[in-house]
Amino acid sequence: MKKLLVSLALGLSLLTAATFAPAQTAAPATVASEAKAEAAAPAAAPAAAVAAAPAADASAPAAPVPNKGDTAWMMVSTLLVILMTVPGLALFYGGLVRSKNMLSILMQVMVTFSLIVVLWFIYGYSLAFTEGNQFIGGLDRLFMKGIWDNAAGTFANAATFSKGVYIPEIIYAAFQATFAGITCTLIVGSFAERIKFSAVLAFMVLWFTFSYLPMAHMVWFWAGPDAYVSKEVVDKVNATAGMMWQWGALDFAGGTVVHINAAVAGLVGAYFIGKRVGYGKESMAPHSLTLTMVGAALLWVGWFGFNAGSALEANGFAALAFINTFGATAAAVLTWSIGEALHKGKASMLGAASGAVAGLVAITPACGNVGIGGALIIGLISGFAGLWGVTGLKKLLGADDTLDVFGVHGVCGILGAILTGVFNSPSLGGPGFVADWVTATGITAADYSISAQVWVQTKAVLTTVVWSGVVSFVAYFIVDKTIGLRVSEEDEREGLDITSHGESAYGR
Repeated sequence: MKKLLVSLALGLSLLTAATFAPAQTAAPATVASEAKAEAAAPAAAPAAAVAAAPAADASAPAAPVPNKGDTAWMMVSTLLVILMTVPGLALFYGGLVRSKNMLSILMQVMVTFSLIVVLWFIYGYSLAFTEGNQFIGGLDRLFMKGIWDNAAGTFANAATFSKGVYIPEIIYAAFQATFAGITCTLIVGSFAERIKFSAVLAFMVLWFTFSYLPMAHMVWFWAGPDAYVSKEVVDKVNATAGMMWQWGALDFAGGTVVHINAAVAGLVGAYFIGKRVGYGKESMAPHSLTLTMVGAALLWVGWFGFNAGSALEANGFAALAFINTFGATAAAVLTWSIGEALHKGKASMLGAASGAVAGLVAITPACGNVGIGGALIIGLISGFAGLWGVTGLKKLLGADDTLDVFGVHGVCGILGAILTGVFNSPSLGGPGFVADWVTATGITAADYSISAQVWVQTKAVLTTVVWSGVVSFVAYFIVDKTIGLRVSEEDEREGLDITSHGESAYGR
């Protein structure tokens, strides 16, 4: 643990230096000598290697042309993730709070999402998805510079997961902006009904910069498939990637980067800010399960863009992620409802909606990395795991996690991340390492080790928990000491709709 904390401190210091100083390419990081450990990276996790525009002279090869079908699919996927957030997550959360706080949660989701999108295009995309060091990227895309190549008269391209296949970098940046936005909005569910609106926004700026961006870089940044031309270059190419990519951590669409990362931040906030006035003594039942159901349905629909879009191409891996998202979610709805019926005697609408979210969360890191059978098993387990997370675990933790962000996103995100290492195995119906660029490293299905991959997945989970936990604590502390985190007891009792925004969802 001491070594992990020391590594974390080093990482944070490197992040600070990269954020406030000109970007420099770090010296090659130390990587494992075995080809499997070197290149056992996800066969389909978001990549952001930018295809360099060829010199504009007669002897240069023609510039690569993005695939129109892939580009159209990525635009649709981006829209679907926006649908997940506003209105999906906003209505899901809004229905779960008391009526006097309905508009406040809608505002926190919508404005946080908008804030993060703006920050993403100013500096976030650059720090997450350009080459820097193993913890954070550089400033090559600050204010999105370089997206348009004036000399070539065309847009820059971003790599996908197939050699020689590209999409416009602008749509890749837009797609990843929605991921950053929804990750931050997930956090607001943990401290709903008692936090200052200004404090939410201040915290998000800090957390986005020092937790989300380095996590995205560590897990998802790599050199792109075209860089893997032979076994001899594997070490050199991998050394330019993010730390957890170098480990070979599998995270197709955000189990670590999105769900665990946000859930830990939410749990720390619930502890730091404290319990709601009257918690455990007064009724705090959801005010509209109808709106929560509508929100859950929108989340399920939008999640197909979130997961299947992470393939970056309209291909078989996108289809695999699509069907796994479909099946695992349905399985989780069933098992949550069964567990609730056994535990309480009745299955509830709230439980079914929560089960859907639990399944969606658990399958996120695995959706393109496991077979259909593995996805169903993950979904079935996640329904029971999420139910335990919001009942048994919540009591053990003793925190007022208002909308059970950690109980669902944390527990099921951890479950999905670790089980990805199990069911990715070809012996259990998973795809293993099958991308065309992997063949250059010499890896075969016979090289897959479930125990080794599960350990890599576990390391990634633990790193995410510690990194997000430390950054979150520091960020909450700074905001609390500067502008204050919590509203007054009088304002909290009256409700944040009126006291923070001067309006009411349903009239007065």
